[in-house]
Amino acid sequence: MKQDAITRKNLIYSLITGLVIGTVAGAPIGWYVHQFYAEQRLADILICQEKNKNLPEAQVRAICGSRF
Repeated sequence: MKQDAITRKNLIYSLITGLVIGTVAGAPIGWYVHQFYAEQRLADILICQEKNKNLPEAQVRAICGSRF
């Protein structure tokens, strides 16, 4: 049984293919995860601000952080 040797050209094509597939699949996944994290963070900040609404604004910001 004859096997062809792996050449540098084959390795480069495999690398480029992997990068393209990773970019195409990774970009939507990263965007979705970022959106989920941003919504969770905003909800946490709003809940914290509501719990501490009787405190001065400076203290609320120090406790809860900012939205950005």
